[in-house]
Amino acid sequence: MAEPERPKKRILVTGGSGLVGKAIKKLVTEGGAGRREEEWIFLSSKEGDLTDTGQTKALFERFRPTHVIHLAAMVGGLFRNIKYNLDFWRNNVHINDNVLHMAYEFGVQKVVSCLSTCIFPDKTTYPIDETMIHNGPPHDSNFGYSYAKRMIDVQNRAYFTQYGCRFTAVIPTNVFGPHDNFNIEDGHVLPGLIHKAYLAKKNGTPLTVWGTGKPRRQFIYSLDLARLFLWVLREYDEVEPIILSGKTHPVPRLKSIRITVFRLRSAFSFNLPSPQFDTTKSDGQFKKTASNAKLKKYLPDFQFTPFHQAVKETCDWFSTNYDGARK
Repeated sequence: MAEPERPKKRILVTGGSGLVGKAIKKLVTEGGAGRREEEWIFLSSKEGDLTDTGQTKALFERFRPTHVIHLAAMVGGLFRNIKYNLDFWRNNVHINDNVLHMAYEFGVQKVVSCLSTCIFPDKTTYPIDETMIHNGPPHDSNFGYSYAKRMIDVQNRAYFTQYGCRFTAVIPTNVFGPHDNFNIEDGHVLPGLIHKAYLAKKNGTPLTVWGTGKPRRQFIYSLDLARLFLWVLREYDEVEPIILSGKTHPVPRLKSIRITVFRLRSAFSFNLPSPQFDTTKSDGQFKKTASNAKLKKYLPDFQFTPFHQAVKETCDWFSTNYDGARK
């Protein structure tokens, strides 16, 4: 007698064409991480405007997901955030409210949303942890985006206390990898630097870095983050969020922007002249040292890709796919 087919999990990934969505898709379609009982649907903005309640509802009616990984957001680097704080607030609040409420209305079993360490208070003690999200205002440079992302945590707790929904969130540090946005003006720090270094090598020109180069950042490779997203979706049962940091030290080591620039020399295999730092540009928040003690408690043996290898793979991907890369 044939074994009855197991009921499928239908997993809808919003923002499925972005940096993290592409990494998750690669793992489940090419990397052997998919499971027979799982059906994966990767949405892009072309399929519907998640700021619109009607379009969001239509997507949920069409796909009827049992699980959601919510990655869709209006995102950008430091200088785009400074310029468009109101837009970041309004668009992300609409997206998040629509996705979470449709997940409730359609009986989705679990939602995993993606936050960011920029949501933490600007004035705080270090290392920051999951209990400190709402302890004070975020940095002025990106307060619109930060407050909108904080509200996901509020909504997750409210949906749980009122309806018992299993909605949770992850808080990754600075994500980078293939399929990132390498736009120099609007992208995040590392992909923007990769683009600048690529052009410096190609054109034989100096590399100019905005700011002093002194701010410190924690990075996580998109493919490592994708593996952790799968674990959170399948195994992590808390409503409270969890920080996903790219090092397994209780207090992770941070890399200054200046040191990261010199790491690109070996990644692009050329003698990069001493970079020029444009100190008329803002540095943004100096540091956001996040503790991954909670992650380490759950996954003490998780192996992250070494930073130099992850940077090299990202630089190689960008060089190979330069014409089609987001920039």
